[in-house]
Amino acid sequence: MRDDAEGFRKRYESRVDEQINKAIEEGRFKDLPGAGKPLKLPANGDENWWIRSKLRAEGVSTDLLLPPPLRLRKELEGLDEAVRDLPDEAAVRRAVAELDRRVVDFLRAPSGPRVPIRRPSADDVVARWHAARAQNRPVPPPPPAPRPRRSWWRRLREG
Repeated sequence: MRDDAEGFRKRYESRVDEQINKAIEEGRFKDLPGAGKPLKLPANGDENWWIRSKLRAEGVSTDLLLPPPLRLRKELEGLDEAVRDLPDEAAVRRAVAELDRRVVDFLRAPSGPRVPIRRPSADDVVARWHAARAQNRPVPPPPPAPRPRRSWWRRLREG
């Protein structure tokens, strides 16, 4: 029966499997770094450890692994920080409107865990944005005193 299983496996072996088996027989995998050593797996049993490590290596936030309502909630909580460096009020309102559109889309067709989510208020965000800018804005120096202007007649006679 064992011969039948090996024969079956041999008949239906893919091209990739053939190349791997040939490389093993030729000894190409003998001197690889880490050969015979255990894999470095996390101790906490996180089955998504490899996804998290790949995201970290690529510089992508692990927030992408969260369900949609939790991602939206985190974005709502960090909205003031996200709009802090925007140049003007119109840009802040556009950012809030974009997030509000995504919240409304989620509320129309929710998926994932039930998490209470409120729509952002553009007026509230803009008010906090103005307050934060007023606190961080350095006091501008007073404008220079204007020079006394001479009349065109006096300039003509003196020059």
